Amino acid sequence: MNTKIYKEVFSLASDLMSCANKQDQAGFDTCYAQLKKICDEHDNTDKDHPVQWEALADFTDDIELAIALYHKALSKAEAINSKDYLSSIGYSTARLQVEFGDTAGAITSLEKAKINSNKIIDKELKAEIHDLLKELQDA
Repeated sequence: MNTKIYKEVFSLASDLMSCANKQDQAGFDTCYAQLKKICDEHDNTDKDHPVQWEALADFTDDIELAIALYHKALSKAEAINSKDYLSSIGYSTARLQVEFGDTAGAITSLEKAKINSNKIIDKELKAEIHDLLKELQDA
């Protein structure tokens, strides 16, 4: 990924968190619009990357839209075969699917994320995927 774009996405994500914590809706909306613009400008170009779509989904309040954005991020992660992004995006998708009442969809997302997480270093994410999958399967 282009370092400049990564830094910009990371900075906007930090600003979005700050605005959310301060309940600064106007600032949040401005940062969100900037992040969306980055995503739209780079969509299907050599500068496109799952991190920007994952970040956009992370800060999207509409659950259905967020799930759609996570699916877009997943397709970008599949294109570059990034196990880290496939795992984290799959987990995030599953959490929203649970919130939306789609347990079967969440289990499917988690099963894929678990397979992809076998190739990552992040033990905490692996454990979160495993635990949520077990919880849903045991319910």
